[in-house]
Amino acid sequence: MISVYGLKQTLADRRAKIAEVIFDCLEMSLGVPKQRHALRFELLEAENFYLPINRSQDFIVIEINLMLGRSEQIKKRLIKGLFSSLQSRVGILPMDVEITIKEQPEHCWGFRGMTGNEATDLEYQVHR
Repeated sequence: MISVYGLKQTLADRRAKIAEVIFDCLEMSLGVPKQRHALRFELLEAENFYLPINRSQDFIVIEINLMLGRSEQIKKRLIKGLFSSLQSRVGILPMDVEITIKEQPEHCWGFRGMTGNEATDLEYQVHR
């Protein structure tokens, strides 16, 4: 699951572009085929989203849940790719993007009626 939080007034019209950037970066950095993760947008009213100091109305938070196992280098490549692509393709400056990768062991994931450590047919490698 990937969650993107931002102000409704600035995020609503950019959802498709942001989703495309996220899916492209997951594929390039992690080898995850496009749209293999669920992605949700949390469009917040200004009274429910207090921006950090020195950030613009474009400020977004991206939370990415992954199975434990990717190297530090690969996770950094994903984060830096997101900063770069969001700026070049959507117009959101790196200063206005906060990214958190949350990792859980494979057995803590459940999908298609099994736990993550039981899935032997994934189209991508978790441990790299």
